[in-house]
Formats: sequence, structure tokens, C-alpha cells
Amino acid sequence: MKLTRKQEKYLKGLAHSMKPVLMIGKEGVTEAVAKEMQLCLQAHELIKVKIRCDERDDFLRMVRDLEVLSGAALVQTLGRTALFYRRAFPGDKDRKKAMIQLPDEK
Repeated sequence: MKLTRKQEKYLKGLAHSMKPVLMIGKEGVTEAVAKEMQLCLQAHELIKVKIRCDERDDFLRMVRDLEVLSGAALVQTLGRTALFYRRAFPGDKDRKKAMIQLPDEK
């Protein structure tokens, strides 16, 4: 999913006061982490992920892995935190919150 600059800005504003819902430690991106991220995205659409690692290259590799495994769009990275968005579908039985309405793509 490709987000426009306007949509990214909107999502960053929504996420400003959010706390990370998923934390990744020294084990890195595992199958369990990927499953948990899927569940978090189904429930919230927009999530922050805290990645604990020493090297920036390792951080970027894990962010890319999460992006590919989850099918989510990377909105922003800040420090060792990444912001991901994936649109949920109205018929999803696991939805807990209302869907985020993104600004027009123009």
C-alpha cells in the first residue's frame, strides 16, 4: 500500500500520543512477532512498534521485514520506533475500533 504525503501527515498526527503496542527485543522478527503484529493491525489499523537493537542497519532491516510480513505501509520511523498502517475491512469480525478515514489521495 502506498500512502500519499497528505495521508502520512494525517496518520502521524493520529499517532502522536500513541504508545507502542508491540516491542521487539534481541530475538528480532520471529513468527510469533509477525502473528502478534497481524492481530494488532486488525484491531487498531495504526500501530507503533518499538524495536530494541544497537545498530541502525539492523533496525532498518527489521522494519522492512515487518513491512513485508504484515502487508502494512511504513508511515514513519523515529529513533527506534516505527509507525505502521494497514487498512482494515468493515466486515472483519476481530475489529475493536472504528476504521480510520484517510484524507483523499489528491
